[in-house]
Amino acid sequence: MDETAPQKGTVTQRAIEQIKGMIAEGRLEPGQRLPTERDLAVQLGISRSSMREAIRALTVLGVLEARHGSGIYVTQLEAGDLLETFGVVADLSRGPRLVELLEVRRILESTATALAAARITPDQLAEVEKHLTAMNATDDPEEILAHDLAFHREIAAAACNDTMAAILEGLSSRTFRARVWRGYQEEGAFARTRREHAAIHRALVARDPEAARAAAAAHVGEVEQWLRAQLGG
Repeated sequence: MDETAPQKGTVTQRAIEQIKGMIAEGRLEPGQRLPTERDLAVQLGISRSSMREAIRALTVLGVLEARHGSGIYVTQLEAGDLLETFGVVADLSRGPRLVELLEVRRILESTATALAAARITPDQLAEVEKHLTAMNATDDPEEILAHDLAFHREIAAAACNDTMAAILEGLSSRTFRARVWRGYQEEGAFARTRREHAAIHRALVARDPEAARAAAAAHVGEVEQWLRAQLGG
């Protein structure tokens, strides 16, 4: 098949959409092995090079996975795998774009925390408390950062919504959080953010979704205000 360079991107994109369609329609199931590259290219009426590019793109997106010596398979299509590349946006964003991401995080995190207040198990609550206690026991920004990430990750998991948890994981850039904690250390703001975490924990213990929503929104809102101040407004 003769495919010129300008057409190749279009052909590859069409192959991507066709494979996604096969998965959406149930012709390819999670964990199922794909036909060989050659057979699939013939089936879709495209060249093997375009098929190879489509498979590579879908692998990067977490839709397909290569198993050495076995072939190409559909992944389990877990939200965490499909949204893994989302985290790159948070890691690379700067300035006003980072403020936008924090606005999204405030909306989702407050919702997740409200859901967690209604759904959290005693074991999960104990884990949240463990990380809160560890945060309060140190002034080392690296240790605080690690427990801060774990604190919010446990709460997101307790919401019992894998898709929301995966998006929040992507929005929780470790690089940005480290910058915030260093800034808080310089400004002597550790006490304030510890109070915010404690308020979230109290709402979870009380199993009060609205108090949990408000506490989480206030916490992320403070980070938003800090960043706006850093950006000069």
